[in-house]
Order: sequence, then C-alpha cells, then structure tokens
Amino acid sequence: MHEPSPRPVVAVVDDDESILWSLGSLLESADYDVLLFVSACALLESDCLGRIDCVISDIDMPRMDGFELLRIVRAMHPTLPALLITGYPDTLKRVPAAAEAWTNVFTKPFHGAALLTAVEDAIAGSRA
Repeated sequence: MHEPSPRPVVAVVDDDESILWSLGSLLESADYDVLLFVSACALLESDCLGRIDCVISDIDMPRMDGFELLRIVRAMHPTLPALLITGYPDTLKRVPAAAEAWTNVFTKPFHGAALLTAVEDAIAGSRA
C-alpha cells in the first residue's frame, strides 16, 4: 500500500515526450508530485490510479486516444478530475459530444498559468 503523498499527484499522459517533460517541469515547479506516461496504456497498466489526484491527457495518441483513456479512468474513479490537451483543435469538432463533456480542454500551445489554475481548481473541486 502506498502512503499518501503530502502533495497532490498529477499524472500526465502524452506521446510527445517534449510536451510530457515540459508539463512535468511546470507541475513540479508548482509543487505537485508528477507521474509521466508516454501512452494511455502505460497509465492503465501502472498501479498508480489509486493515488492520482488529477489526470492531464493528450487527446491524439496512438492505440488509445485521450477520450477513451478518460472514459476508462472515469469508470474506475468517477470523481477523478481530468484535463485534456490537444495540438489539433479539429479533433474537438470530430467528437463534439465527448468534447462537451470535458470542460477543461486546452489547445497547444497554451499558457502554463492557465493550466496550473485549472489543475488547482479541479483538485480543489474534487476534494470539496
């Protein structure tokens, strides 16, 4: 069994390693514990879901996209907050029903401060 982290744990899932590392650094600078995953499958195959306070996932990834990942994660942990990011805003037009279900969708490039505020608000909301 894992001991709870004194800092919130944010999982970042993105197949673009430069984005992955950049987001990891940004979140660590804001005093979050960060877990990085290069694919949706890597997150689901880990034993980390029970200790994650928020998930940030890219939408457009091979094998399993961010919408599918978050559908699975939400089935297991319905109150786990999640944010989506995409470099392809047209993706949101292809899947409007899913896009509308996620209020925190960020299009790359995005402002780090806005993402940090969304993470903070999402975690605070889930703990309320």
